[in-house]
Order: sequence, then C-alpha cells, then structure tokens
Amino acid sequence: MTAPDTAPCSAAELEATLRKTLAPTWLEVLDESAAHAGHAGANGLGHGTHFRVRIGGPAFNGLSRVTQHRLVYDALQKFIAAGLHALAIEIRA
Repeated sequence: MTAPDTAPCSAAELEATLRKTLAPTWLEVLDESAAHAGHAGANGLGHGTHFRVRIGGPAFNGLSRVTQHRLVYDALQKFIAAGLHALAIEIRA
C-alpha cells in the first residue's frame, strides 16, 4: 500500500484545525512519522503520515470514548482524505 501523491500535513496544521473546531483547553500534536519509516502508509519523507493527538476540553465532557474520538476524526477528516495514515488519540476530559 502506498500513500497518496499529496503533500504531507504538519502537526501545526492539525493543531490549528483542532483549536478552531474543538476549542480545547489542552492540546499537543506530535508527528511520529519518523518512527514508522518503512511501515504501511509511510511516505518516505519521515513526516506527515503518523500523528499522536493529546487533547482535552469542555467539548469532550460527558461523551463516550467513541464519541470523543469521533469528534477528533471528524475535525481532521480533510487530512485523513489527503493521506494522513495513522492517528493515535489521547483524550483528557
């Protein structure tokens, strides 16, 4: 499986989108792509395909874990459609 022929996304782009969409009070976006070099979905550049999102805020309060994760996936859908391959999500409600 090869990654789509698109420009890789950046942690800063994901962070800006999450801040605008979910208004978190706590947010950290880490690009872990280099650790996945040679794995499925890696683009050979060492960045832009595998991310970890640590997020928290009022938008997640009272929601099930599945619904919390869905909020993050929905917010980042344009990046997933453009080739974001892996997303690890850690939520602090």
